[in-house]
Amino acid sequence: MPTDPITKGTALFWSIAETLYSDPKVKEGTMMGFKCLRSDGAFFATLDHRSGALIAKLPADRVQTLIADGTVRPFAPARRVFKEWVSIPTISRPLWTKLLTEAKAFATK
Repeated sequence: MPTDPITKGTALFWSIAETLYSDPKVKEGTMMGFKCLRSDGAFFATLDHRSGALIAKLPADRVQTLIADGTVRPFAPARRVFKEWVSIPTISRPLWTKLLTEAKAFATK
């Protein structure tokens, strides 16, 4: 496994994406010019191209819980906080798999 966070995060993200593609609604797309994952057309995850962190869309209350327990950081590009998006800088297969699965479920509601 690569050691630099951007390469490591990218490899992990697309590895987990492969498992999510078993759902025919999940497709690769673009969001703000970057590759992302969509479910039934709705964006639900991408990578921070500068850090390798996972960026995922989750329900606002779940976002607040995860921020409060220190699992994630608010997603705040240009200092504007997105209430349903989080940044997950810790590169962890179990954590990313869990949050990507949650994000996919949230996107398909």
